[in-house]
Amino acid sequence: MRVLVVEDERRLAGALQRGLQAEGFAVDLAYDGVDGLHLAREGEYDVVVLDIMLPGLSGYRVCQQLRAEENWVPILMLSAKDGEYDQADGLDLGADDYLTKPFSYVVLVARLRALLRRGASRRPAVLRAGDLTLDPSKRRVARGDVEIDLTPREFALLEFLMRRADEVTSKLEILEHVWDSYDNTDPNVVEVYVGYLRRKIDTPYGRTALQTVRGAGYRLAGDGG
Repeated sequence: MRVLVVEDERRLAGALQRGLQAEGFAVDLAYDGVDGLHLAREGEYDVVVLDIMLPGLSGYRVCQQLRAEENWVPILMLSAKDGEYDQADGLDLGADDYLTKPFSYVVLVARLRALLRRGASRRPAVLRAGDLTLDPSKRRVARGDVEIDLTPREFALLEFLMRRADEVTSKLEILEHVWDSYDNTDPNVVEVYVGYLRRKIDTPYGRTALQTVRGAGYRLAGDGG
């Protein structure tokens, strides 16, 4: 398995390279964000270990750029920053895991192996269905350049459906994931909120992205309707 380690602390980078090679990994090193981004683009890596505070280009920017280019290589971020917002920022930009320094080498290897088991599946930071976009980190929804104002419940419903674009989801599935106490909620509330959502994301634009599948549930068209 090929690993790219992007870390400007050369002693740490060297130690990681030696340790991972002892575990059977093939390891390449980059000491700044610019070289790291170049190698990640050009190399066929199975996982990337990416520091946040890098010269040239931050780890946040490297991760964001790779995801924007639809490069879904698993990314484990490393940082001396241990604040919850720092971790949230990294994950929202498309990282798969986050480890704070100092860290346990045993835990690092275990997390890398977990990422390798999952593989490089598509995990966009911004969800898209045609010209309909939803950015979970910024809580922003838009049709093209026109921003759409949604309530928190409408936003949660749209995010759930966009993550399952072109799939049919039942009212029960929606209740389980979008409402807190679905067992005490009238299933018809889903129909009500679907109506609210249609009037905001479809009707003003002459679209039919949010579709009713009779007897089965609802589907969000992957092409945006």
